[in-house]
Amino acid sequence: MANTLPLSTIDVQPRPSTADQVFDALCAQILSLELPPGAKLSEVDVARAIGVSRQPVRDAFYRLSKLGFLLIRPQRATTVTLISAKDVERARFIRTALEVETVRKAVANLSDDSIAALEKIITEQDAAINAGDKALFHRLDDAFHREICARAGVEFVWMLIAENKGHMDRVRMLSLSFASRGAWDDHVRIVQALKDRSEDKAVAAIRTHLSRINAQIARVRDMNHDWFADE
Repeated sequence: MANTLPLSTIDVQPRPSTADQVFDALCAQILSLELPPGAKLSEVDVARAIGVSRQPVRDAFYRLSKLGFLLIRPQRATTVTLISAKDVERARFIRTALEVETVRKAVANLSDDSIAALEKIITEQDAAINAGDKALFHRLDDAFHREICARAGVEFVWMLIAENKGHMDRVRMLSLSFASRGAWDDHVRIVQALKDRSEDKAVAAIRTHLSRINAQIARVRDMNHDWFADE
C-alpha cells in the first residue's frame, strides 16, 4: 500500500499569492493617501521596489483599475485616480444599506459583553483623538463597525462593507483633522441606542453617522481641489 500523508499534517490555510500581497500593499497606500490622487505608478518601478516580477504587479494594477483606484492608459503613465464624488456617494449608499440592517440585528442580539466590547473601542478612540493619532483613530473606527457586525452574528457583512467602502476611505482620511470628534460622538449615540434596545434610534444614529460624509466631502474638496475629479 502506498504511503499517504496524514491529513493532520496538511496545511489547508489559504496563503495570499504574490499578486494579492502587491494588491493589498498598493490598496492600503492609496486609501491612506500615501499614494495621493494623481500619483504616477510604473509596473517596473513597483516590481523593482517590492522585489517581484512584473506579472503580479500587472495583475494588482488591473484589479485596482477595476475598483476605480488606478487609471491605466496604453503608452501613458498609470495614475492613481482622482476622488470621485459620485463614487463616494455610491459607496455610502451601499454601506448605509448594509449597516442599517446590521444594527437592526444588533439591537436584538447584542449581549452585555458585546456592549462592553464596543464601549472599550470608544474609550480607545477617545484616547487616540486626545493623542492626535489619526491613523489609530481610523483603524479603531473600522474596528468599531466590524465589531458590531461580528457581535450581531453577521460578520460576513463587514467583508462586503470593506469591499465597497474604499472610495469613502480617502475622504475619511482627509476629514480626520476636523471630523474625528464628531464621529466619536456618533459612536457613543449608536452604542447608547443599542443599550436601550431601540431599533429606531439605532437606525437613525447609523444613518446620521454615515451621511456626514456628504458635508465632509465638500469641505475637503475645497481644501484639496486638485485631488478631486471635475464632475
